[in-house]
Amino acid sequence: MSEEHFYLELCEDPVQFEHASSVNNVFFDEANKQVFAVRSGGATGVVVKGPEDKSSVAFRMDDKGEVKCIKFSIGNKILAVQRTLKSVVCTKNASVLGFCWTSWNEIVFITDQSIEFYQVFPDKRSLKQLKSQSINVNWYQYCPETSVLLLSTTVQGNVLQPLLFKSGTMSKMSKFEIELPVVPKPAKLSLSERDVSMATIYGQLFVMYLKHHSRTASSAGAEVVLYHLPKEGAGKKTHVLKLNTTGKFALNIVDNLVVVHHQSSQTSLIFDIKLKEPDCAVNTHQPVLPARSIHPYRIPLAGPAVVPSQPPVPCQLYSSSWSVFQPDIIISASEGYLWYLQVKLSPTVNLLQDKGKLMDFLLRRRDCKMVILSVCSQILAGGERGSLPVVAVVFDKLNQVYKEYLEAEQTYSAAMEAGPSRGSAAHKRPIRTQAVVDQSDMYTHVLSPFTEGK
Repeated sequence: MSEEHFYLELCEDPVQFEHASSVNNVFFDEANKQVFAVRSGGATGVVVKGPEDKSSVAFRMDDKGEVKCIKFSIGNKILAVQRTLKSVVCTKNASVLGFCWTSWNEIVFITDQSIEFYQVFPDKRSLKQLKSQSINVNWYQYCPETSVLLLSTTVQGNVLQPLLFKSGTMSKMSKFEIELPVVPKPAKLSLSERDVSMATIYGQLFVMYLKHHSRTASSAGAEVVLYHLPKEGAGKKTHVLKLNTTGKFALNIVDNLVVVHHQSSQTSLIFDIKLKEPDCAVNTHQPVLPARSIHPYRIPLAGPAVVPSQPPVPCQLYSSSWSVFQPDIIISASEGYLWYLQVKLSPTVNLLQDKGKLMDFLLRRRDCKMVILSVCSQILAGGERGSLPVVAVVFDKLNQVYKEYLEAEQTYSAAMEAGPSRGSAAHKRPIRTQAVVDQSDMYTHVLSPFTEGK
C-alpha cells in the first residue's frame, strides 16, 4: 500500500523502556509525560524516562510492598509513591483513589470521600493542608495543561464536579451533568472512567464522553459527545462526533483534531470541530476523511543474538495491550515503547475532494504551508486542474487569512507607536503561522514554473 494511503503515523523516535513483566511494573504519569519502570518494588531499580533524554532518571528505593502509583512533582523535585489503598492520606478510613501534583510542591489527594490539597516542605519532610473538601467520589480525571481536576459524583456517576488549581488555591467550578443513553433502575454507577477524558482543543477545555451504542436504540452507532468547560458557568454540550460504528474506541488529540481509534477494524477516524457540515445541525460532525489505519511501524530487533541482516519485526497496531493517553500518546507496555501520534497532511489532498473544505482543514494545521502550495499547483497546472470557481474559492480562503494577519500586524504596530495607555491590555504581536501565504511564497512555489515554461 502506498505512503499516500496513511494520514496517521507513530513518531520515528519513540521513548523506549523495559517492557512490563512479572518483575517489572510500568506506570505512566500524564502530567510530566514520564514512564516509570519499577523493578521488584523499586529495590533493584526505578528508571524514569520522559519526552526528552535529559529528564531520564534512575534510582533505587526500599521494597516496602507493591507500588500502586508513582509520580514526580513538576520539575522532578519530589517523588510520591502510593503502595496501599489506605496509605498516603487517610481520613475516616477512606480509600485513596490517587493523587496529582499541581506544582513542584503542591499535591492533591483524591479519596472516595474527600479531596485534600497540601503543600509539601521537602526540607522539613512535612505537609501543610491548604484545603479539604468532603465529597463522595467514584473516579477522577486530571488535565495537567489546565490544572483542572474532574470528579465523578452521585450514584450514577454522571454529575461531574470540576476543580481548578492555581497558585496554591483550589476553587470549585460549576458542576454539570452528562446525559446517559439509558438511565438504570435501580440507580447504579453508569458513567465509566474509561469513557471520559479531558483535552484542550483550539485553546478551549473539553470533556469528551464516549457514548456507546445502545442495543435498544435505533442509533447508527457510537458517538463522542464534547462538553465545553468554560472558566465561568457550567459545562455545556457543544459537539457530537458521529462514529457510525460500534465497538471499543480510544481517543487522542493531534494538532487540534480529535482522533478516534477503533480496535476491531484497526482503523482511525479524524474530526475537526471547526469544520461545519452543511447538511447537519451546527454541532454534529462526520469524520473529515475515510477511516484509515495508522501507518505500519516496524520494531528493530536488539540484543547480542540479533543477526545484522535480520529485518525489523512489524508492530501489532491497535493491540489490546495499547494504552492511549492525552493528548497524543500511545504506550505499548508489553513492547516497551511510548509513541507520539502524528498527522500526515499530504495524503489528505487526494482523500478530500472538496477543495474548499480541504483548504479549511489545511489552514488550521500546524505544518500546512507546503501542502497548501501543492494544492494551488494542482488546481492551476496539475492533472487535476480545477475549474475557475474552484480556483477562486481556494485563493479567497488564502487571501482572507493573509488579510487578517496583515490587519492584526497593523493594529499591533499602531498600538506600539501610540505607547501604553491606562487600562488597556498589553498587546501581543500576532504570530505568523504557516497558514499565512504571501506573494513571495505563491510566486516561488506555484507561479514561477509558468514563467519558466515559456
